[in-house]
Amino acid sequence: MKILVSGSLAYDRIMDFPGRFSDHIVPEKAHTINISFTVTSMVEKFGGTAGNIAYGLAMLGLEPTVIATIGKDHERYLEWLSQNHVGTEGVRVVREEFTAGAFITTDQADNQITGFNPGAMKQQAQYDFSHVDPKASFAIVAPGNTRDMVDFARTYKQKRVPYIFDPGQAIPALSAEDLREGVTGARLFIANDYETELVCRKMGTDVAGLLRLAGAVIVTKGEHGSTVITRDGHTDVPAVKPRRVVDPTGAGDAFRAGIIRGMVDAQPLPHCARMGATCAAYVVETYGTQEYAFSMAEFGERFREAFGGLSS
Repeated sequence: MKILVSGSLAYDRIMDFPGRFSDHIVPEKAHTINISFTVTSMVEKFGGTAGNIAYGLAMLGLEPTVIATIGKDHERYLEWLSQNHVGTEGVRVVREEFTAGAFITTDQADNQITGFNPGAMKQQAQYDFSHVDPKASFAIVAPGNTRDMVDFARTYKQKRVPYIFDPGQAIPALSAEDLREGVTGARLFIANDYETELVCRKMGTDVAGLLRLAGAVIVTKGEHGSTVITRDGHTDVPAVKPRRVVDPTGAGDAFRAGIIRGMVDAQPLPHCARMGATCAAYVVETYGTQEYAFSMAEFGERFREAFGGLSS
């Protein structure tokens, strides 16, 4: 089975400020703010929706192919993906741009100031789908270049490739027509509860309306789990309690990886959501979105601990 994962590839630069931002902001001068923070450390992590989801799929025993753009600073990331059995033949190198990057400064109160440079993500991936076999392929359209998101959803429908539509952070940049194109015909629409409400408002519909367009809907709720919505009804799936909470960043992408593995295995959607919840717990227990690791035997044991078996 060929798993196509489109979205973003990015470097996350995470910095720590040994104080509180609020101590250095003068409210009556906020209209002319000019502040420089000296940070104590900076770490660089691999990130981006496509990279994170593909990494999770590799941990789950699949060999996905990433479809995205990356910049002139691509060597380390492509090498990392290859080391982890992620196909990179769908990655287009944009040599006049840097790879998309998030620059995140966190203070001692866990407040964050983030700057994001889309870099190479401003360009389309220009992937050739002519060789894709619809009977042996599965895809997810995750947040990335917005034109790619719409075009890929349309292409998957034309070629009858089953796909998940996951608009996420790209929702503000997508029009109502773009969203309708992505949702209509998707095997699954997935978003968190806030994002789902944004999509419904933009499209002038509700969750029941989304369900008339897509095969199923999953609404994620962070530590409160997720709700699987099909034409047969609703199923609430709890989150898997992490053994320690280190950093929740990337848990949603790992959840999607678990969903995809379950769907590829033709499991019922509630079972897929339980697999997603299990995978997400590993991310929360590590610092960084692609730092966790497990064997399938370990994953199965964790699943059974959380859900008491492998039944649907």
